[in-house]
Amino acid sequence: MEKLKQRWGLTSNFQVVVILIVFAITGSTAAFIAKPILSYLGIERGVMNPVLYWVLYIVLILPVYKVILLCIGTLFGQREFFWNFVKKMLKNMGMGFLFPKEKKEENK
Repeated sequence: MEKLKQRWGLTSNFQVVVILIVFAITGSTAAFIAKPILSYLGIERGVMNPVLYWVLYIVLILPVYKVILLCIGTLFGQREFFWNFVKKMLKNMGMGFLFPKEKKEENK
C-alpha cells in the first residue's frame, strides 16, 4: 500500500482502498455498458467478424471507461485524483491537445 500511496501522492490507506474500489466498479460497469451500446449501433457479435467486433468493442470502451471513471470517482469523493488520472491517460494516448498547457503564475 505504501508504494501506491507514494506513486499516487495519497495520504491515507483509506484513500487507496476507495480508489481501488472505484477502479473495480468502473471496469465492470464500462464492460457491462459497452455491449448494449454496440447492440444499439447494430454491431452484433455473431453477425460480424470476431476480430472486428472486439476492435470496435475496445475502441468504444475506452471513452466510456473514462467518463464512468470520472463519474464514479466523483461520487466517491475522489474527483481531483481521477480527473488528473484521466488527463494523464489521454496525454499518453496522444490526446494531450485536449488540455491546453496551464500557465504558471508569474511572481511580480
